[in-house]
Amino acid sequence: MMPIPSGLVTRFFQLLVGRQFTEARRELERIKERMHKTEWNRGYYRALRGMLLARKSNSDSYAFLSSLDVRDEKALKKYRKEFRRHVQSKLHESFDRGFFSAWSDCMRVMSNLIPGNPEDFSSRNAKDGSQVRINGFLAEKD
Repeated sequence: MMPIPSGLVTRFFQLLVGRQFTEARRELERIKERMHKTEWNRGYYRALRGMLLARKSNSDSYAFLSSLDVRDEKALKKYRKEFRRHVQSKLHESFDRGFFSAWSDCMRVMSNLIPGNPEDFSSRNAKDGSQVRINGFLAEKD
């Protein structure tokens, strides 16, 4: 499906949650450089780009990311399951399946960023100190 390292995508989502937009944009460019030119990848990339733009502007109260409660692991899992259904649906074209796959990955990474989750990224130490915690993201939502 996606011929790019999942670490790049995970890092992009971590930066997005941490509102580190300059770094997130750089990571998005790295992702784009490593993608083969397919419809699925184009959909995936467009979703990532849209997430970055929506998160950066944060002005559209109807945008999915703006209304998402990232502390609600149950909701994140429900959304991920819904996005996975779209990915697997033969009714959707390849572009759409790539698009929904990016959203599914986003929900997975966000649920892993919840403190106390067994896969909590914040409990791992990054050598460059760039590992993000979801606490900063949550503070701005309150």
